[in-house]
Amino acid sequence: MLQQILRDMYIEPDLLAELNEEQKQILFYKIREEQVRRWTERENKSDLPVCKKRDDQRGVEWLLSSDGEVWVWVMGESPGDKPFEDIVEELMEERARKQAQQEAQELRRVKEAEIEKKFRDGMAKEKARFAAEKWREEMDDRKAAKQEEEEDDRIREKLKKCEEEERKRGEEEIRQTEERRAKELYISLKQEEKRNERYDKEWQEQLQRSKVADEEMKCKARRARDEYKRQSLRGIEKGLVAGLSGLFHKTDLNQSGHGKRHGAVIEHPALRDESSHSSAAGAGSLTSTHYQGQQNCRYSSPVTQSLTECPIWIRPPRPNSLESIIRWFKEEQKPKRAGYERNSNNIAPWFHGIISRQESEDLLTNAAEGCFLVRVSERIWGYTLSYRTITGFKHFLIDASGDYYSFLGVDQNRHATLADLIHIHKEEVITTSGRELLKESCRLRSSIVDYGGLFQ
Repeated sequence: MLQQILRDMYIEPDLLAELNEEQKQILFYKIREEQVRRWTERENKSDLPVCKKRDDQRGVEWLLSSDGEVWVWVMGESPGDKPFEDIVEELMEERARKQAQQEAQELRRVKEAEIEKKFRDGMAKEKARFAAEKWREEMDDRKAAKQEEEEDDRIREKLKKCEEEERKRGEEEIRQTEERRAKELYISLKQEEKRNERYDKEWQEQLQRSKVADEEMKCKARRARDEYKRQSLRGIEKGLVAGLSGLFHKTDLNQSGHGKRHGAVIEHPALRDESSHSSAAGAGSLTSTHYQGQQNCRYSSPVTQSLTECPIWIRPPRPNSLESIIRWFKEEQKPKRAGYERNSNNIAPWFHGIISRQESEDLLTNAAEGCFLVRVSERIWGYTLSYRTITGFKHFLIDASGDYYSFLGVDQNRHATLADLIHIHKEEVITTSGRELLKESCRLRSSIVDYGGLFQ
């Protein structure tokens, strides 16, 4: 399963949801390590010419200070600089004054146009009225002509005086409006500054919370990285790191029950015990066991086929039904003694068969820390180890799709049997950060259990 994830560089969301945060971080490091390996391999095989820097290519040079460091000027901290608050205050006053002047200029232009229009219309009306009276007098009367001229001068002076008074009143109104507007804008800018300060404070608090969350995530990632390195070194020391695809090979048993090794053959004592026990009980002589695993396509062995009388089947990439899980267990896992104790034919007390995640947590609710059980997974071809912590539960996926058993996203070691994986972690923690030791098996509630039909 892990090799398939690294090959596809993709993990399905529902499978990812089964992993806890630490398992996700370790899986991320494995994927990242594979990406770096592919990139390095591609770079080594690449025949592309190396780009040389041209002589005329532009660049950036930093201005250095007397101490050789990059010269930096901070506004308000150099000698002669005004305090930042005074600069902000002056900028706000200047901004308010300029905006008030612009509005006053626009108001002045409108007022001037209104005054000109008003007195222009008044002059036209007076001229029309006087012309009508003039035509009623004698055209040759000089006195009437002089009177007309004087009347015009008087009207002009009167209108000019009224115009000056109107202009002064308008100018005073504009000045008062400008001062009032400047004060309003200043107050508005001060309120905006206070709102910005409040927003800055909220943003700083949010930034602080974000930094705390980032620091927690960094701590989790750091613990996951250390766990990954520890397990990798431990796997290298034991010679069981990922990459040993031929963990199980064909084993021939002679008449006396002693196996002969061929190459890297692994012969488990429990398999010899089961073979001799079956021969003594009269269930038939088992002369040879052949099991060969493939990543995407799996066939039942000759021995299993003779016992279950099922046709050869092609295992899908993931479990798609309860029937396929039962068939996979009977044809591939029972020959490898999955679910049994290490040195006996009894079903292990920690093995609970096919149960759901909720059922496993119900069984572990009143248990002590370190209590655990193993159930068949419905997500992958493998199992799930459900573990009781002080505050809750943890669930670790066990990949059994290959010729070995290993934790998905946590453990780097490959184990020959499921019982070996459980046994080693009774003395060695699963993760250094969690310190999970398998202490006590979670017992079944009923003495009569069918294990989901796995052993029928």
